[in-house]
Amino acid sequence: MKQPFDIIVIGPLSLDRNIDHSGEERREIGGAVVASGFAAANTGSKTAIFTKFNPDEVDGLSVFKDLDAEVFTAVCKNTTSIQNRYLTADKERRVCTSLGRCDPFLESDLPDVQADIWHFAGLTYGDFSGELFQAASAKGKVAVDVQCLLRHILPDGRMDFFDWDKKEQFLPIIDYLKTDAAEAEILTGLSDRREAAHQLHAWGAKEIMITHNTEALIYDGDAFYTCPLIPRNLSGRTGRGDTCFAGYITKRRTQGIAESLTFASALVSLKMESPGPFRGSSDDVLRYIEDARLERGFNGTVTQKDDAK
Repeated sequence: MKQPFDIIVIGPLSLDRNIDHSGEERREIGGAVVASGFAAANTGSKTAIFTKFNPDEVDGLSVFKDLDAEVFTAVCKNTTSIQNRYLTADKERRVCTSLGRCDPFLESDLPDVQADIWHFAGLTYGDFSGELFQAASAKGKVAVDVQCLLRHILPDGRMDFFDWDKKEQFLPIIDYLKTDAAEAEILTGLSDRREAAHQLHAWGAKEIMITHNTEALIYDGDAFYTCPLIPRNLSGRTGRGDTCFAGYITKRRTQGIAESLTFASALVSLKMESPGPFRGSSDDVLRYIEDARLERGFNGTVTQKDDAK
């Protein structure tokens, strides 16, 4: 029998060069697959990770050496590499440049495993296809961060965002869809996050997460759920969305939307206080929630029925 997992996180490793607004540079092995994989595994989910890299360019397994997860790898010609130049101290504005790109992920690449959730944590357009999501939907629930469907590499290496031309074809097979506020507007043309979530659900996505620097929002077709982000500093801002989404979908396997969103919002808030992927535990997140309630009046998730229905 194939080994069962709660979640498999799929995506390329990235040789990241993160340059803050003061010019200080931090180099690390990163990528959405790292941030998501650590968030899932370290909060108690039985986690598999599948990634691609060129072993002549990077010791890709080293980043996962202390992680309680099963790691599957494939060799590709080039390792993805991205330079992130942050323009502001809060790291909300950045310029991204591609320094290398891995081969696309194909259905034939996927490990022969059982998993409840197939989480596609890509970095650029072309990492995955809608057909790959469709193949995974026969194996379990599909979770997709739309960054990898909107962020294109231009001929000069600059990266820019464009709409996903196959969104209405493939959104109906996505159980959990994650965007940030800017990506949601690119997909829908709507700047209001609730209106954008409503439209994405109308196109077929079942549960939509839209992250913002102040809060995370979930819409399931019946109600909106919002929870504030409460970090005390932003030294670990990189990987915010990946951590929040992975925390939500793994908790969602066994819990309701409100509890899952409260947990994910606290998880990513705690992670943002330290550089690198989340290395704490589920207990650390629960303590963080309790301390934030006592010290800062954190009340968790607010639920509001969709009056437009």
